[in-house]
Amino acid sequence: MGSSSKKNSREGTLFSSLVEGREQGRDPYLVQAPATHASAAAGAAASGVPATPAATEASATRATAPSAAQAPAAPTSPHGQPAPAAPSPQSAPGKGCPACPGRTSSSAATRHARLVIIGLVVFVVAAVVASLMLGRYPISPDEALGMLVSRLFPLDAFWTDQQATLFFNVRLPRILLGLMVGCSLAAAGAAFQGTFQNPLVSPDILGASQGAAFGAAIAILLGAAAFGVSASAFAFSIVAVLLVLLVGARAKGNHLMVVVLAGVMVSSLFSAGVSYTKLVADPANGELADITYWLMGSLTGAKTADVQMAAVPMAAGLAVLFALRWRINILTMGDDEAATMGVNARRTRIVVIAAATLVTASSVAVSGMIGWVGLVIPHLCRMLVGCDYRKLMPASMLMGAGFLLLVDDIARLATTSEIPIGILTAFVGAPFFLYLITRKKQQ
Repeated sequence: MGSSSKKNSREGTLFSSLVEGREQGRDPYLVQAPATHASAAAGAAASGVPATPAATEASATRATAPSAAQAPAAPTSPHGQPAPAAPSPQSAPGKGCPACPGRTSSSAATRHARLVIIGLVVFVVAAVVASLMLGRYPISPDEALGMLVSRLFPLDAFWTDQQATLFFNVRLPRILLGLMVGCSLAAAGAAFQGTFQNPLVSPDILGASQGAAFGAAIAILLGAAAFGVSASAFAFSIVAVLLVLLVGARAKGNHLMVVVLAGVMVSSLFSAGVSYTKLVADPANGELADITYWLMGSLTGAKTADVQMAAVPMAAGLAVLFALRWRINILTMGDDEAATMGVNARRTRIVVIAAATLVTASSVAVSGMIGWVGLVIPHLCRMLVGCDYRKLMPASMLMGAGFLLLVDDIARLATTSEIPIGILTAFVGAPFFLYLITRKKQQ
């Protein structure tokens, strides 16, 4: 038990030293490791000796220091005395090696990230309070709080029965589902972007969304109830991703590239299936309208049963992604760097993909196809907290939850007829992503 904790401590220290090299002008989406430190860690791994930070630093110093025969003569002063040596960048205060811990800039960045995460928590709480009050039938904060407390302790009702029915059967399930879906889609998007080392990846890259759409369309054609539609969407979403992984395992070549291409092909296949179901759907009995509305994404019919059905897979997947967030950092360095850290990149990648697929399938099954959340939110969080997944993952979860909740408030209050939430997320996400593209090009 003690040796395991010491090993985890050494891995965490070396991992921190590798991660902090991101601030020296490298690709903002990939965490790179300096070559001298990576080679030192690789040598230690080959010899079977754990690579401690001191040993790694000493190895890097020996690899870069000139020999005694090649060393230049020490400068002297006009009086023949040795002149004081100029301070090296490594010895200057707060200017240490970019891959070594303890730098002032790193501490400041960590404090900044913590403040941002605290601010996002406040943002989510404020969004929940506002969402509870806003609506065509307003509910005051004390009434909302009183109704919540009444479920735990006996309390004299100072609200009407109509308000209680609206609060517990309509508004509260919708708010909870919005938080869960937004959190899940943003976390899955961030995980996929790090796993595939591609900033343009979104949660539907492996065909989960199109598979869910086909499953929901088939269930609607068969006349299934709301629970049946959600269950069918979830099952077909999992089947689509399993098909992609099966193709990726059997194909040769670059594994990541093959998986992405297989995801595109499987998505096209299920998209064709959705188009066919729309073609044969009967517009007279509302089948075509139901399929079309489901594809646009909405939280209109949110019920307590939907929250209960999605809570378990979402919680399981989010817990795995949160626990493995530092390993996702290692995946962004490449398989070779992951091997020097003692991490099985292929196995870790499969676990991350499975967890991200689980939360994506659960989200799409209960809300329909809601795009752009998993693509834009991680980028926005990178601008705030950086590309370190130890901060990026919780920030993406919080911002995704608050963002989707606010968009849903706009969807149900902007017009007399409710706007599908997928339309609003596209209106917000597409211009922002164009801004990100032009901003990167200008830089």
